[in-house]
Amino acid sequence: MSGEQGGATAAAAARDGGAPGYDVRRTLPLRVEAVRQFRRRRTLVAFAILLMLPWILVGAFKIGGDPGREGGAPGLVDVATASGLNFALFALFVATGFLLVVAVALFCGDTVASEAGWSSLRYLLAAPVPRGRLLRQKLAVALGYAAVAVLALPLMSLVAGTAGFGWGAVSLPTGGTFPTGQALGRMGVIIAYSLVAQLVVAALAFLLSVTTDSPLGAVGGAVGLVIVSNILDAVTALGSWRDLLPTHWMYSWMDALQPQIQWTGMAKGTALSVSYSLVLFALAFRRFRTRDIVS
Repeated sequence: MSGEQGGATAAAAARDGGAPGYDVRRTLPLRVEAVRQFRRRRTLVAFAILLMLPWILVGAFKIGGDPGREGGAPGLVDVATASGLNFALFALFVATGFLLVVAVALFCGDTVASEAGWSSLRYLLAAPVPRGRLLRQKLAVALGYAAVAVLALPLMSLVAGTAGFGWGAVSLPTGGTFPTGQALGRMGVIIAYSLVAQLVVAALAFLLSVTTDSPLGAVGGAVGLVIVSNILDAVTALGSWRDLLPTHWMYSWMDALQPQIQWTGMAKGTALSVSYSLVLFALAFRRFRTRDIVS
């Protein structure tokens, strides 16, 4: 009976175009792809920068002394040394617009384009790994590393800030404080929103990654379009059209530092980021499904 079952399995595999014992669910496991990506030099360098930056900023404040405001509206830099939580908020503020964008674009834009650049993409597909599964596995790993990158910076900043300036309540630039328990809850909201806000960067970089064979082109293209969006956002003559820019709501997490959390900006930013991301991810899968893989 077992021989008949084995023969039936082999026959079914032959009909499906695969070898006996072939199971599409076992091709390119997430663990294998995660280890491959972790061993990449760009992964180690990116995390090294993200984890070292908070300590460099602490050293800069220690050398330069407490920040002093020289006119203008008060900001997070003015209270950056008030506590470890304050310092973590400041580090996230200075990194949101560029450093985190680069890190997310690096993980999501390099994942497929690098395989094409090394001429190894066609060999993965010949394994055989179905195109849809290959893209899903790579996207899952890329998003995982991007999320870890966004989480690593504020968490390490909290450690470095606490070591450098002590543990305490959050002091607001406009006056007032949050007790540590409430501040940690607000920090959770801020980090969660930062993850969602960077989703559109990840989707754009991933779309470019399946479109080009150049990792630098995919990563640079995503970062460049984010910079263009920031420039357009500064053009007040555009009026309400700026609300449609993917980076317009990137700093809406600042509303979580109000005495009462203002959810409107974060809700709009979440809806816009998720909507753009779904469209861009769909385009990436459609493009890859019909792409002629020659490298």
